[in-house]
Amino acid sequence: MSKKKVGIIGCGNISAAYMKNIPNFEHLELLACADIDLDRAKARAEEFSIPHAYTVQELLNDPNIDIVINLTIPAAHAEVCIQVLEAGKHVYVEKPLAVTREEGLQILEVARRKGLLVGSAPDTFLGGGIQTCLKLINDGWIGTPIAATAFMMGKGHEHWHPDPEFYYAKGGGPMFDMGPYYLTALVALLGPIRRVTGSAAVSFPERTISSEKKRGQKITVDTPTHIAGVLDFHSGAIATLVTSFDIMGGTQLPNIEIYGSQGSLRVPDPNTFGGQVLIRRGGSDWEPIPLSHGYKENHRGLGVAAMAEALISGQSDAHRANGELAYHVLEAMHGFHDASDSGKHYVMQSSCEKPAPLSPYSVL
Repeated sequence: MSKKKVGIIGCGNISAAYMKNIPNFEHLELLACADIDLDRAKARAEEFSIPHAYTVQELLNDPNIDIVINLTIPAAHAEVCIQVLEAGKHVYVEKPLAVTREEGLQILEVARRKGLLVGSAPDTFLGGGIQTCLKLINDGWIGTPIAATAFMMGKGHEHWHPDPEFYYAKGGGPMFDMGPYYLTALVALLGPIRRVTGSAAVSFPERTISSEKKRGQKITVDTPTHIAGVLDFHSGAIATLVTSFDIMGGTQLPNIEIYGSQGSLRVPDPNTFGGQVLIRRGGSDWEPIPLSHGYKENHRGLGVAAMAEALISGQSDAHRANGELAYHVLEAMHGFHDASDSGKHYVMQSSCEKPAPLSPYSVL
């Protein structure tokens, strides 16, 4: 059975999920991990029985590694992705693809020049929850999609994350942290975006960390923490998206709802792979729909497995969590900020293919 050998750069908080999951995918083999702190890489290698703990350069130099998963902080995403590509390896990066549009385009250009693939989280849209919703839409259960709403509203990561500072730096905030989950799900369900508009604000210029180990320390906020946006899709659908770290009292709003000409669909939390799907048609109440697809638990790395399948099979549409989709989402996120600053719609310059649906019987 053909496998692609994987190395991971960045052994922080999120790496554990990837290291646990990668060996469970049919076409992936986890060969090495690396970190700027070699002791941290060694600890992860021991914890997850990974054969090699490397420096970053040692990992890039290993000719056996085919795909590198980049789990560094957002500010380092572009630099590390380009290093990986220049080393002749395919790269899959945690969200967002990059901090700036210019960096995102540079990653894609280097990949084209080198003939390599770029992938990016989130891959939660490949899970059973959103794939079930996509099948319902494609099968006509709610008619033609007309509109959507999406809400990601909370009180900020300083309440639980041990190192929350980067969430309030440029490239952070609720739009760049959580927006990729929501925007990627919306593009997977409704297709590419034509234009966006929005309003953005910094509600609290300073935040106080209440989590351990930095309890009581102050964070200066350098990015908007409440963004309300509107998206026009090429399909004709119009969506409302609100992302916020400023909602201290909580909310009962749904994560995502899609409204069609014949009914409405409630989509599970796009930061999960499974979740409950609800549908409402005519005068009926909301009814639960059993998930038609697998991958219902935490399967971070599913996008890497799909990339490996594309490399092995030669079927390019199998690479669903691809760089073009990730860049389209990155541009839209900046577009909300630009629209707020200018008071005008932001017209998207990029597009992407709507990701091909998974078969209910897919095994990656």
